[in-house]
Amino acid sequence: MVVEDDDAIRLVLRTNLEDEGYRVVEAVTAEQALVEFLDHQIDVVLIDLRLPGIQGLDLIRSLRAVTQIPMIVVTAQVDSHDVVVGLEAGADDYVTKPFVAKELMARIRTLLRRSGNSVSSTAVLVCGPIELDLDSVEVRLHGEHIELSRIEFHVLAELIRARGRVLSRDHLLRNVWGYEGVADGRVVDNLVYRLRSKIEQDPANPELLTTVRGFGYRIRAERTSGTGGAP
Repeated sequence: MVVEDDDAIRLVLRTNLEDEGYRVVEAVTAEQALVEFLDHQIDVVLIDLRLPGIQGLDLIRSLRAVTQIPMIVVTAQVDSHDVVVGLEAGADDYVTKPFVAKELMARIRTLLRRSGNSVSSTAVLVCGPIELDLDSVEVRLHGEHIELSRIEFHVLAELIRARGRVLSRDHLLRNVWGYEGVADGRVVDNLVYRLRSKIEQDPANPELLTTVRGFGYRIRAERTSGTGGAP
């Protein structure tokens, strides 16, 4: 579904998506998008932040409350604050206008692939107080269920699988988001910030998900429990 009030941009998006074999549902407003979402089986949503009536951020929040399908912000807003707010609202990724169609299509394919493969394993990853069940896509902290977005889940899984090794922003962008070449590391930084708010006792002084300045992030292997799983 493409949610965009600019006719020309909406036409470009629809044309490129249809060329890739996608069936496109269009919406000019957030209100129309909510109706279309109920009437169709939507696999991914492209959302402009600046919409007439209900704004794109509110649409993202409303959809995220009922679905975990991939959402990508397509916006002319290059202010990092707008980008961060969009991701915090529940979007998985963003591109800025004017966008490169080939890059946007690659990002869509990556998110759809990860969405489809999210329950492909029966493994349980364990790291200290954290347990990730890759079969049910559930996360427990000290035995209590916590809510993570799909992209937060995949980043946390990638870090735990690294067994204490430092993963660079580029590594995470390539292996989780599917980016190739130069990409904005703020996407990773913002996601780590959100993860810490959910798994750390004191997010301002993290003990589990730590920063190795100048290199990247890691889940501290010394905090890993020895009760099975990986690591």
